[in-house]
Amino acid sequence: MNHAEHTDRLSRRDDRTGEPAAEIRNLRVEIGGRAIVDGVSLTARAGQVTALIGASGSGKTTTGLALLGEYPPGAQVSGDVRLSGGGLVGYIPQQPAAALNPARRVSALLTDIARAQARHLPRGQRRAAARERVLRALAEAQLTDAEEMSGRYPHQLSGGQQQRVVLAQALLLGARVVVADEPTTGQDASTKSRVIERFAAVAARGIAVVLLSHDLDVVRALADEVVVLRAGQVVESGPAHRLLSAPRHEWTRELLAEDAEFASRERPVDTGRPVLRVRDLTARHRDGGRGTSVVLRVPALDLSAGECVAVVGRSGSGKTTLARCLAGLHRDHDGEILLDGTPLPRSLRRRDRAQLTAVQYVFQDARAAFDEHRPVLDQVARTAVRLRGATPADATREALAVLAGLGLPEGLVRGRPGQLSGGELQRAALARALLARPRVLICDEITSGLDPVTRREILGVLTDLLHERDDLSLVLITHDLDTAARAHRIVALEAGEVVERGSADEHRTCESDDIE
Repeated sequence: MNHAEHTDRLSRRDDRTGEPAAEIRNLRVEIGGRAIVDGVSLTARAGQVTALIGASGSGKTTTGLALLGEYPPGAQVSGDVRLSGGGLVGYIPQQPAAALNPARRVSALLTDIARAQARHLPRGQRRAAARERVLRALAEAQLTDAEEMSGRYPHQLSGGQQQRVVLAQALLLGARVVVADEPTTGQDASTKSRVIERFAAVAARGIAVVLLSHDLDVVRALADEVVVLRAGQVVESGPAHRLLSAPRHEWTRELLAEDAEFASRERPVDTGRPVLRVRDLTARHRDGGRGTSVVLRVPALDLSAGECVAVVGRSGSGKTTLARCLAGLHRDHDGEILLDGTPLPRSLRRRDRAQLTAVQYVFQDARAAFDEHRPVLDQVARTAVRLRGATPADATREALAVLAGLGLPEGLVRGRPGQLSGGELQRAALARALLARPRVLICDEITSGLDPVTRREILGVLTDLLHERDDLSLVLITHDLDTAARAHRIVALEAGEVVERGSADEHRTCESDDIE
């Protein structure tokens, strides 16, 4: 969607005067003496999109969840939250896997909602009506091949596909207010555009949308009103067209600043023997009792020391499956993955300590990668103890230093994962992988849920690591072409096949031509 279309969309919305569907007045949420939301007020109007933007940990998700009456355990809450007419609130979480039952197929998850909506029909018509609603919701959420996807389990879907299933759940609810927490995180540009259109259509039906997002392109495309949060407080708010074009607060201007240049490609790459090699890789997914289906074919892929290779493609193209095969998390594959010329076992359980240390994986769903009952610092430090034999005291000191370098203070990381935002947990997950001192670091959409300021900082950390460590290589799984263009090479996947590979500059030029 180009700038003219954005402006036209916003100008048409400015003429609407929606009635308040939900209101928050002077909300304060305090945990352990620390206010994570402090005096926040906003109004979500029917037929309009209210966007909350800010850095990770600024209080966006806590504010959004307040509309559902949900707060962190042990929180002290004051203020007022009102829903007009007692309407339902739908919620699309930042980490979709957390909202999906891993033991149930997509069709079963959605049918539970649809069946309740078909109870008024004669008994003989209910099953067909519920099925029709499920397939329609999947189609409206831009999940292609709805029939096939409905038979899969959540773990057989990409992160973007999981997110669209949760979107379908929200659409089925018929809510008057929809809280969308990073609904385009981890999605390719084409899918993101369709999700933008879908939420625009949701708002056009008179539903109030509360959008929590780091993606400023999505905010520009959708928002009528923008609320800027920092450290739990509103620093600026107003009509989107005014605030995004002429921000008044210094923090807002910093948040909206363009990305700085990425210098990783300035460093020459070692052209010696590849650290990691992939040969004739064919990966499969099991389809219940129906056997297996091939989801990925990679004839050859090499990764040299000091090199960053970005793997790009639409949701469901096989990017995460490739990453999981490299890390030993997807066993159902043929072919070879070699580390320094030695084949790596397919299963993580069969890899020795040196192999586990050498190849580290940072998950897209950072929250699911942490034990919710143990302090974050302990879980990060354990990597150095378990894989490198460090003493607990040395591991803790090193963990604190790495975490601080990623913008996570000691007071925060001594808490449990539930006290950190999604973006903060992503940084903690990166710190945990770095404590292993890996030779191959696989990053699966680790910047997709971060605000622009934090994203620049994280990419800067990765750049510095490639410059400082001659033996480190990076596999960057991403939908973001700007992020991918900062790699040395790009590999593009489509429907599980390698369709293009080459230098980042060549791929960027090709993509620009396609977009125009």
